[in-house]
Amino acid sequence: MHFAPWIYALLFLCGLVAGVADSIAGGGGLIALPVLLSLGLPVPVALGTNKLQSMCGVASAAWTYARRGMVDFRAGRLGIAATLVGAVAGVLTVQHTDTHLLSRLIPWLLLLILLYTLFRPAVGEQDQPPRMRADVFFVVFGLVLGFYDGFFGPGAGSFWAISLIIGLGQNFAKATAYTKIMNLVSNTVAVVLFGVVGLINYPAAIAMGAGQIIGGRLGSGLVVKRGARFVRPIFLVVVSLTLVRLLWLSYR
Repeated sequence: MHFAPWIYALLFLCGLVAGVADSIAGGGGLIALPVLLSLGLPVPVALGTNKLQSMCGVASAAWTYARRGMVDFRAGRLGIAATLVGAVAGVLTVQHTDTHLLSRLIPWLLLLILLYTLFRPAVGEQDQPPRMRADVFFVVFGLVLGFYDGFFGPGAGSFWAISLIIGLGQNFAKATAYTKIMNLVSNTVAVVLFGVVGLINYPAAIAMGAGQIIGGRLGSGLVVKRGARFVRPIFLVVVSLTLVRLLWLSYR
């Protein structure tokens, strides 16, 4: 499908907004995917196109966080490897599995995250002593959340962020930076799969991806400058919106 030039301009702006939001607290897909679906793209193509444009923004944000020294790649390399393995396993598994039950379970897990963050106002404001060894944490959560992102996906960034905050005692800003690195790994796996089977509209993905690159850089720059207190309220809003959308899709 090809669109009028003004549609591509609109997609660029949408990608810009989604990139800013996603680089701060995730949830960019809540903005981008409905726009792609409204253009009349078949659902599988819209999903593949969304993954590619999202990967552009995640890569931009991850690059900014890495340049600012917010990610220790030596500490996180086990997480990167485990996430890669988990995402590949998830992508292979979803082709033979019904995700209906999972689609009904995930909103309630997000609700627990929302309530935990609301009733623990100090959580994530500053670094705390870790509850797990970093190598154990990254292997376990890399495999589990990498598998989940490859298998299903919605809310994966929120699960990563709260896991890093609780398990490793990171603040919201640092957890967001590590989340983008792990999201980039699992997103890349998904993009390769969608690309191989021809389920990406590349002109639309490029238009949105250009906006995502700029938005990802802008949003991550705000996180670096303003810190954890800036991220927390946006994180709560994103989790709430994701929760509402998933409940609506599952129980409508």
